[in-house]
Amino acid sequence: MNSKINSIISGTGAALPGTIITNPDLEKMVETSDEWIVSRTGIRERRKLEEGFSNVDLTETASRQALERAGLEPSELDMIIVATVTPDYPTPSTSCLLQARLKASRAAALDLAAGCTGFVYALTVAHQFILSGACKNILVVGSEVLSRVTDWEDRSTCVLFGDGAGAVVLSPTDEDRGILDFSLHCDGRGAELLMIPAGGSRMPACSESLQNRMHFIKMNGNEIFKFAVKAVEENLSVMMGRQGIGSDDLDYLFLHQANLRIIEHVRKRLRLPREKVPVNIDRFGNTSSATIPIAIHEEVLSGRLRQGDLVAMVAFGAGLTWGGVLMKW
Repeated sequence: MNSKINSIISGTGAALPGTIITNPDLEKMVETSDEWIVSRTGIRERRKLEEGFSNVDLTETASRQALERAGLEPSELDMIIVATVTPDYPTPSTSCLLQARLKASRAAALDLAAGCTGFVYALTVAHQFILSGACKNILVVGSEVLSRVTDWEDRSTCVLFGDGAGAVVLSPTDEDRGILDFSLHCDGRGAELLMIPAGGSRMPACSESLQNRMHFIKMNGNEIFKFAVKAVEENLSVMMGRQGIGSDDLDYLFLHQANLRIIEHVRKRLRLPREKVPVNIDRFGNTSSATIPIAIHEEVLSGRLRQGDLVAMVAFGAGLTWGGVLMKW
């Protein structure tokens, strides 16, 4: 990408509900154990959004933090993109609700649904608008309330998911930093491996869909695991090959927090030290499109993520989708 203008993340934010569900809590709900959950997923607890609140509440909290850290007012936003599979409503979009909350009257608004890869997809879409000159400041949010579509009677899935939001502001720069490369992919043949069968136009809500618990996440975990490991490694290889760099050059690798075994497998294959591959799945579970921006925000707050660091982000999810972004912070 040889354009003189590039895009950088100028501000970050995150929002996590206060209610914590631990593995011992789940032991009282379904036939499972703390040892089983930790050994297979790495998860010890996850967050659940309180009743009376919704996705837009999380997006607003995370977004206001990101705007403050970017030194911007909502009125300076040109666009808002919310990556989510758990919107407040089928229509209007959560991004429209967020635009109203922020009073960002100049901003166009759209939702993007790419499963757990949503934030990476949304970031690359925003990047194109900045490169073209059509937009200057774009708010990109990954936010999910997966507890509302989790079957708390299904022990294979209820242990996995949590609620949360992460936000970034993408802005233009003429400095020697910003997004260096990206790679987006999809294989729709794997759509049925991870889906919510009912609630759309194919299977509208009815007594049968409710009785059969078809409005909750259904997942083939073994197949997703195999797909994820291959997708992450191939994605990174493509981007690093194009940029002529190796894994030793990376300062940070932000992987989608779906399973600690996947994260550790990739980390060891790339021979990266643990401090270069942040992990928060033990505390938050899988928050889908929010995992990467939440992790980035934590590293920014800690002061460990610094200007000039070479950063890779790679995610995978329903669709099947997968993708990555390589950037100089």
